[in-house]
Amino acid sequence: MNKLLLLTVLFTVALFGSDGTVEKSTDIVWRTINFLVFAGIVYWLIEGHIRAFFGGRTAGIAAELNKVQERLAESKNQRDAALQKIEEAKSFVNELGEITKKECKILVDKIATQCDQDVDVLQKQSNALMGLEKRQMVRSVVNEIMGEVMVHSDANMTNDTMTDILKKKVA
Repeated sequence: MNKLLLLTVLFTVALFGSDGTVEKSTDIVWRTINFLVFAGIVYWLIEGHIRAFFGGRTAGIAAELNKVQERLAESKNQRDAALQKIEEAKSFVNELGEITKKECKILVDKIATQCDQDVDVLQKQSNALMGLEKRQMVRSVVNEIMGEVMVHSDANMTNDTMTDILKKKVA
């Protein structure tokens, strides 16, 4: 309220400061002084509002700048974290590739060993089967020869004679 009263008084003095008998040469000087006084009073009255406005604007801009800087720092942190995860993933892929190669080699070795064992078992079975077939063939030949010998020969044949006949037929 005090500022308003002072403003009214100064404004009235500025308006009615001349008595109407102003010379043309000095009229510009008084008008300039009146304008400067008026501008000073106006500035003095609204100075607080102007400072508050620009101070608030400065604080708002500073707050926005801080937010942007925080987001920038957060983005950099996220980028660094993502790069670190990428590096970890690359090392994991390399380790996984090495482990896979080792496991493949182990599996190949296992399969090769199993195949070798299977081949050995098949060879043994084949040999055993051939031996069995050989014995059965020998028995059948011996039975056939013995049957022929018994039919065509006499009943008083000795064991030595039969053995000689068998040796000759088999050989």
